[in-house]
Amino acid sequence: MVSSNALFENSILGMSVRAQIPENHVLRALELTDFNKGYMDCLANLTITGDVTSQMFAESFEEMQRAGCYFVIVIEDLKTSTIVASGTLVVEQKFLRGCGRVGHIEDIVVAKGQQGKRFGFTVIKQLLEIATATGCYKSILDCSEENVSFYEKCGLENKGIQMAVYAPDAAKK
Repeated sequence: MVSSNALFENSILGMSVRAQIPENHVLRALELTDFNKGYMDCLANLTITGDVTSQMFAESFEEMQRAGCYFVIVIEDLKTSTIVASGTLVVEQKFLRGCGRVGHIEDIVVAKGQQGKRFGFTVIKQLLEIATATGCYKSILDCSEENVSFYEKCGLENKGIQMAVYAPDAAKK
């Protein structure tokens, strides 16, 4: 049973990766209370977040928790009770490869002033461990050209080109 405060059970997290976190920091599942610990501010270092209220956050959190295929991890600075890094793994069930699963890595972010502490690398490694633990036959992510070398250092390979279509009003959100 998942704690109503945690998105998923922390027991799925690999101890070898968690041990690499510096003192006074913890790597764990996203919690409902992280809205008040600057989670949205951390995400804003990545892209537009929009005006997300605590109620909107809670509703999305609960929907993700019910779905059971979302693994959002965070690194919290325990001294400041602030979220300083995060990443998401979404596990997609497929009909291909004998009804296998694919892990989609999304929203990798490290807060400004926190770079250089290997938080991004650690988040990626943890998400890849979760993907393996949940039976994913591969994990994929999209990134900008300037981030390719970072993700290659994390063990990923450049396998193609990303394509996208944005909804007409997406820039407003």
